[in-house]
Amino acid sequence: MPFPHPPFSPRSPIYKPLTPSPFSPTSSFPQFPISLGSILSSSAPNPLRRLTMSCYKGKYADELARNAAYIGTPGKGILAADESTGTIGKRLSSINVENVEENRRALRELLFTAPGVLQYLSGIILFEETLYQKTKSGKPFVDVMKEAGVLPGIKVDKGTVELAGTNGETTTQGLDGLAARCAKYYEAGARFAKWRAVLKIGPNEPSQLAINENANGLARYAIICQENGLVPIVEPEILVDGPHDIDRCADVTERVIAACYKALNDHKVFLEGTLLKPNMVTPGSDSKKVSPEVIAEYTVRALQRTMPAAVPAVVFLSGGQSEEEATVNLNAMNKLQTKKPWTLSFSFGRALQQSTLKAWGGKEENWKKAQDALLTRAKANSEAVLGKYKGDATPAEGASESLHVKDYKY
Repeated sequence: MPFPHPPFSPRSPIYKPLTPSPFSPTSSFPQFPISLGSILSSSAPNPLRRLTMSCYKGKYADELARNAAYIGTPGKGILAADESTGTIGKRLSSINVENVEENRRALRELLFTAPGVLQYLSGIILFEETLYQKTKSGKPFVDVMKEAGVLPGIKVDKGTVELAGTNGETTTQGLDGLAARCAKYYEAGARFAKWRAVLKIGPNEPSQLAINENANGLARYAIICQENGLVPIVEPEILVDGPHDIDRCADVTERVIAACYKALNDHKVFLEGTLLKPNMVTPGSDSKKVSPEVIAEYTVRALQRTMPAAVPAVVFLSGGQSEEEATVNLNAMNKLQTKKPWTLSFSFGRALQQSTLKAWGGKEENWKKAQDALLTRAKANSEAVLGKYKGDATPAEGASESLHVKDYKY
């Protein structure tokens, strides 16, 4: 069955008529009002047509913009359930559950079928194995999501490798065969994708080589995704590891995001059909903590300085923060009274699942308790996207526990 497209979003600039032109009647530019469709369909050369065609405008363009805007719906966010087999094995071992396919499938079913949870989600990122799995009763997970209005996404990178010529910095693998994989995932029901680039802060890091290499890798991945119908989530994660202060994190974050958008522009990526998944700007893991309001100010300012308004939404990663900490920081950003032309939302993995995992413990009799814990966190984060979280989520085991893992790998 065809995937039901979400309604057009008023936030997406591509669907708005162009505003009246300030140019005089003698200007060589076409006079307004004029629709974007007429610009694209016109055979006559004009400057606006050249500007419009400076990025991808293939057969999926309208669908990409529509889906990206939908994922950024205020009050909704993304559940990142794309852990690799090895990573989910570590999660399962923490509750003494064996890492076999049936147990992995059972955990994902617990998450995806939790009553009331999917109303707070616009997307779920899957690992390839999960994209093709079904509930115990035989219903494909993709169909469970479709019926709830949640877009399925897919992790497409192949992990990181050390970047030669650097001090242990990395680049991300997975470009070989990516187009064919994206086409296959689209056919299976996926509508967006994720690729994680990882940078670290050190005395001389990140190097310009690492910044450029990862930015170009993200841009190449993004245009390949768009050519095959998938909205690319651009994820340049700057690890929290280290003793650096928040000013150092802000400086690096701004340089990295700026480099990413330069690369995306060079590769002619259609920004309205993308999302950004950055780290929040925080002090390093070995540095003194600061208040949520300070984190909000630094993070939003970094985005204002580097991120185009054409991108519909920012979906933050949690980066090892506790469940409650990530929610409170996101809420502070959305309460901040300043320019924010994008939805500020979440794409949380550990920060949505930790208390759920502990409540479940691999035992069938704990199923409802675990799903209730997930509902609590999903609702809290939905409120944070709207700037309305009051810190009143029901306390659960693990909700305030730091989830930081040094040199974290998916």
